[in-house]
Amino acid sequence: MKELKKLNVLFAKYKWQFIGGVIVTIISRYLSLYLPKYVGKIINLLNDYDKGLITDKEAMKDDLVLYILIILGSTLLAAVLTFVMRQLIIVVSRHLEYDLKNIVYQQYQRLSLGFYKQNRTGDLMNRISEDVSKVRMYMGPAIMYSINMITLFAVVIPAMIDTAPTLAIYTIIPLPILSVAIYVISREINKRATLVQEYLSNLNTISQEAFSGISVIKAYNLAPQMNEQFTQVANDSKDKNIDLARIQALFFPLMVLLIGLSNIMVIYIGGKQVIDGTIDVGTIPEFLIYVNMLTWPVAIVGWVTNMIQQAEASQKRINEFLDIDPAIKNLNEAPTPIKGNISFKNVNFTYEDTNIHALKNVSFEIASGKTLAILGKTGSGKSTILELIGRLYDIDNGSLTVDDIEIDQLNLNDLRNSIGYVPQDAFLFSDSIGKNIAFGKKDASQEEIEAAAKNAVVHKNITNFTKGYETVLGERGITLSGGQKQRVSIARAIIKKPQILLFDDCLSAVDTETEEKILNNLKKVTKDTTTVIVSHRVSSAKNADQIIVLEDGNIIEQGNHESLLANQGYYADLYANQMLQED
Repeated sequence: MKELKKLNVLFAKYKWQFIGGVIVTIISRYLSLYLPKYVGKIINLLNDYDKGLITDKEAMKDDLVLYILIILGSTLLAAVLTFVMRQLIIVVSRHLEYDLKNIVYQQYQRLSLGFYKQNRTGDLMNRISEDVSKVRMYMGPAIMYSINMITLFAVVIPAMIDTAPTLAIYTIIPLPILSVAIYVISREINKRATLVQEYLSNLNTISQEAFSGISVIKAYNLAPQMNEQFTQVANDSKDKNIDLARIQALFFPLMVLLIGLSNIMVIYIGGKQVIDGTIDVGTIPEFLIYVNMLTWPVAIVGWVTNMIQQAEASQKRINEFLDIDPAIKNLNEAPTPIKGNISFKNVNFTYEDTNIHALKNVSFEIASGKTLAILGKTGSGKSTILELIGRLYDIDNGSLTVDDIEIDQLNLNDLRNSIGYVPQDAFLFSDSIGKNIAFGKKDASQEEIEAAAKNAVVHKNITNFTKGYETVLGERGITLSGGQKQRVSIARAIIKKPQILLFDDCLSAVDTETEEKILNNLKKVTKDTTTVIVSHRVSSAKNADQIIVLEDGNIIEQGNHESLLANQGYYADLYANQMLQED
């Protein structure tokens, strides 16, 4: 259970509820002893009356009613206390589940972009849902039934020994055998439960990717292949679950056998002792009730062990991510206001997962409120510059400063709050268009939302929809065209009124006329904002204060539109070719 030790911090938060649950459990289990004790007294009372040892019939009736009332009262009170116990422990387990999910989710938020390139979404989802649910079963039912079992053993076995020591010893003989069997079987359950969770993650991953890429699957008619792949993984997952079920199936038959042996011991050994006059006849039904009281706790030992082993396997998978140290850390908790002066000096960067040397000794500077355009072929390092400005990655060497402060010394939250980012692949949430735009500013008014949409030249498209800004988008904004998604994403960035705006080829899906309108609007709304535009089009870059051209991670040209045309280099050739295409 070493992996589950990490939950002790959460348990400490609710220690008084757990302590209360333990106290209530002890009291309720103690009250449950009245049932077998007084059943035995009733049997002895009736036996004595049958033998003629009791002659006062009315007195016997009074004793009989008293014993029955004691049984009913203690049983009712024990039931109420059991309800209170469940309220204390099971409800706390739901709070613990909530806390654990938040811890996992917050860790996901802290982890760097490289982590998400190396792990699949389906696996991440499975760990925060299925694995956390398995752990919750340990934090609630498993602990509750364990406390109940231990308490019941602690009160029942001493009562049995006090009543008939010899009979008690024979009755509990099968229990050590059961303990050894549980230990052996539970180790195997742990191994198989881990495999089950891993295969479930694979199944979730394939399902998630199939749903996300359904348009590609249909376009390429890949449904039969995807079905075959899903069936193969589903069958593998089924086989692992069956293997787990086989080993779990050994528990209950074994327990029934051992409990049955205990009952036989009670009847046989107890019968002999009654004949010998060692014990009263009422002791036999009393012990049978004791054995049956222990039947459920002993029976659930297997179930509890199974839950704990599955929780251990799941918590191990959760800990694998919780133990990861985020590559990007906030090294400065003090507020650091951002103005927008950006400087790269001999910056080098290599992607760790692919070992691609994306930037090589890159140097440039953007003054606050100015516009920089970055052009270059695919894979030249354009998007990497934007990712470094947003500190999605840290540079290998060189110097990257914002407002003359090294970027890793800025408050990370202040830095990212000061940035409006429009990615190349516009991502929209499954919500209304209005809320997608307002995502950049939580308290945005309808007027601000519409103004941002107008500046992004998408207002007219939105108003043509039946529900306008209340139109709910499909997953990843599938309801909209590529150009509409890009423009909604631009509106979301500019409504924020950030100090730094980053546009990653976000006008590639719009025509040149719409592009010109958007760029003209951006001039007005970003006149005091540092703007970096990555593009393949000269038309998006020509009005920038500074233009750099990248090739294979190196800056091959740098200047403004006029100076670069005069150089008669890559930029001039690109400009001539694109003008020719437009003509």
